[in-house]
Amino acid sequence: MNRKSLGKWISIFALASAAGWLLSLSSCARSQQLEGITISPSAFTYFSPAPPNSQQTPIPLTAYGAFIHPPETKDITSKVTWASDQTIVADVSSSGGLTAGVACGIANISATYYTDGNKSGNVVVGFMTVTVEGPASQGCPTGTATQNLSVNVTGGAADGVITSSPAGITCGPTCSAAFSTGSTVTLTAVPNNGHSFLGWASGCTSTSGATCNVTMNSDVIVSASFN
Repeated sequence: MNRKSLGKWISIFALASAAGWLLSLSSCARSQQLEGITISPSAFTYFSPAPPNSQQTPIPLTAYGAFIHPPETKDITSKVTWASDQTIVADVSSSGGLTAGVACGIANISATYYTDGNKSGNVVVGFMTVTVEGPASQGCPTGTATQNLSVNVTGGAADGVITSSPAGITCGPTCSAAFSTGSTVTLTAVPNNGHSFLGWASGCTSTSGATCNVTMNSDVIVSASFN
């Protein structure tokens, strides 16, 4: 190959390399772009409405954003705007804490992200559904059969609190709730300052320290005590 041809190929190679470098630089300069939002859990069911003025332990919702440039999925729970289209059925706090309303029905919970930081600009929205079941005679959604779980506590409300997962019991003020037949409910006892949890007396399928697992094959009464 003569010098003229060699110089030509070197020039072509140099131009191609420069073009590739500029393309790479342009790609890297682009900010991540949000393509979609997924809420976890994607659906949740309460087996009865919440009594008026009752204290609830919120169910934490998590918003995951799917980004490109580069592709990545990350937690954006604190960066979205949470809302419910039926707050009387289910409501959500600004931090993503879900609570049941006082009426049965179905509510759509949304997590909205404003891509340009301006609420008048482009948005990406994710949804999840909350069902609050109740009596069919009242036109409420009804799912699988349910069984009642009740908690009897020895000691006063000042001694400690027992909560359930799934949500429903905060005993304290709410010591009974209905749960789906065949499901497993975990009760957790938390003593208040200056008090101690003595243990579970009856009703648990299994126990481990301050937790009690109950298999809901029938109505169950669990007994526990604080000191």
